[in-house]
Amino acid sequence: MISEHVVDLSRLQFAATAMYHFLFVPLTLGMVWLLVIMETVYVMTGKTVWKDMTRFWGKLFGINFALGVTTGITLEFQFGTNWAYYSHYVGDIFGAPLAIEGLMAFFLESTFIGLFFFGWDRLSRPQHLLVTTLMAVGTNLSALWILIANGWMQNPVGAEFSYQTMRMEMTDFWAVVFNPDAQAKFVHTVSAGYVTGAMFVLSISSWYLLKGRDVEFAKRSFRVASAFGLASVLSVIVLGDESGYTVGEAQQTKMAAIEAMWETEPAPASFNMIAGINEAEQKNDWAVEIPYVMGIIGTRSLSKEIPGIRDIKAKNRERIERGVQAVIALEALRKHRDDAAALEAFERHKADLGFGLLLKKYVADVRQATPDIIERAVNDTVPRVAPMFWSFRLMVGLGMLMLALFALSFWTTLRGACAHKPWLLKWALWMLPTPWIACELGWVVAEYGRQPWTIYGVLPTHLSVSTLSAESLYGSLAGFVGFYTVLLIVEVYLMVKFARQGPGSLGTGRYQFEPAHA
Repeated sequence: MISEHVVDLSRLQFAATAMYHFLFVPLTLGMVWLLVIMETVYVMTGKTVWKDMTRFWGKLFGINFALGVTTGITLEFQFGTNWAYYSHYVGDIFGAPLAIEGLMAFFLESTFIGLFFFGWDRLSRPQHLLVTTLMAVGTNLSALWILIANGWMQNPVGAEFSYQTMRMEMTDFWAVVFNPDAQAKFVHTVSAGYVTGAMFVLSISSWYLLKGRDVEFAKRSFRVASAFGLASVLSVIVLGDESGYTVGEAQQTKMAAIEAMWETEPAPASFNMIAGINEAEQKNDWAVEIPYVMGIIGTRSLSKEIPGIRDIKAKNRERIERGVQAVIALEALRKHRDDAAALEAFERHKADLGFGLLLKKYVADVRQATPDIIERAVNDTVPRVAPMFWSFRLMVGLGMLMLALFALSFWTTLRGACAHKPWLLKWALWMLPTPWIACELGWVVAEYGRQPWTIYGVLPTHLSVSTLSAESLYGSLAGFVGFYTVLLIVEVYLMVKFARQGPGSLGTGRYQFEPAHA
């Protein structure tokens, strides 16, 4: 058995690199559509201020895109280096959307990004707008295929385990593509990216207005960002509800942990706004509840119950006990593929194979699992509740703050008063980090909440890692963190440098007043 220390280090390294990478992704997803909007107005009106807006914000987009690609490439290599058994076990399914993403979406995206930057003097206005639009489509297609792969990890549909190859095999490609969990995760994630792009433009435009520079340029950028941001944050909230519903259907353990729901409540369940979580005694010492809300969000009904953690553990204990029979039968089939009795037993219990494999963390031979070991495996099936509970609520709280900001910003632009509200501009400037914090918290909820699984209900995390030494993991972890930190510093430095220069860096002068030709 691989030591738990190696498993934890492998998880920490992947988490660190993934969260660094996701500092770049949301801004890319959001800014590209803002560029489409700005260039569309330029093509429709011919006003050069809109062209300069597209070029200036496009320059900041390009810096972010380049660094995001760098971090994303190294992230994918870890599936082969740190998670070799995972890649072997589910590579036939998980690798398909990643391959499509690389062959279709990434090349499309990269090609049109080159045309976007170098085609201004070579393409007509409509042609360049088409390039910008296809660049946006490619960026979102890239996110789609990656999230299809991740959604399958959360809800492994369209595949089954083959005892002959000892691997998961795809049975229905379209079930993988149209996995409800993947689709909900995609629209929720890209909407969060749109909010990030809008907040970025809104905050920097607010800084210009506070400084009294490039006023007309900043007012237009502020107007576009506030409208796009308001629509996007509303989408995040609505689609977050859909994502919550799919979690309630596919991952009841995660839902119960998010809500600190220890006992199954009569339908419809109440929503705990805040609570004093006591994990040692598996209860909440106190809670502020909103009746009915959780039942409606989690089940879309007034009569369907959401199971509590205690009931979920009881069911998981039964699944582990049945899973033991599946593991024993599988081991017999590995020795004798024509063992009819073992095959019959395996077919009867194979749905619980993953739960039986949870015992491998503590004992090599599942037959030797004691009641105490089984209890430890049962407890492993539920992630720690407090991090899930508070991460989710902080994410939602930041979302509500951003909704208020975008709504007020949009209202002031309708009244033509955004440049005369310094309190609003300062608020927008200080809110700049919030979408990134909310996005990272969302990934904590999604990925930490899936534990102890890499593939939910199928493959435990402790069986997925490569056979590596702790020393090599410490070295690679330090290298990745150091390298990514340098990239992040470079990103911030370049962003600040060009943001301070403003549209004047394009060689067009300052937009202090309304240009006569605009």
